[in-house]
Amino acid sequence: AIDTIVVLGFYSLLWNVVPFSLEIDQTFIGAILTVIGYSINDKVVVFDRIRENLNLYKKRDFFTIFNNSLNETLARTVNTSLTTLLVLLCIFILGGDSIRSFAFAMIIGVIFGTLSSIFVAAPIAYMTLSKRDKGERGDKPLAEVAE
Repeated sequence: AIDTIVVLGFYSLLWNVVPFSLEIDQTFIGAILTVIGYSINDKVVVFDRIRENLNLYKKRDFFTIFNNSLNETLARTVNTSLTTLLVLLCIFILGGDSIRSFAFAMIIGVIFGTLSSIFVAAPIAYMTLSKRDKGERGDKPLAEVAE
């Protein structure tokens, strides 16, 4: 949901600033739906690895499991995003006016979708699981870990 809000925010901020159309039309709706699908897929990959590691390492604390899971999926996530961005940049630069707004929305969505999977979704899941199973695995609150 946050990825969609960011794309809408960029469209609102850059209305009549960029030299191409940023109208809310069928192309934009298609781009938003694609961004949502891409973001959900990215989060599923990260959460699936966390779930696997939670079942494999039952005696480890949540922070270590989440950290290791993110490190294991980071290369795949970044490579997928960079490959997608390369294609989207080619479409944005070489494509016609009708598809430029789609590519623009997708570029913003892929960047923020990847960032939200790593820096927003996983920490929220960590905080939620840590509060639910407080002390069962010897976890520290996230504020203590960050210091």
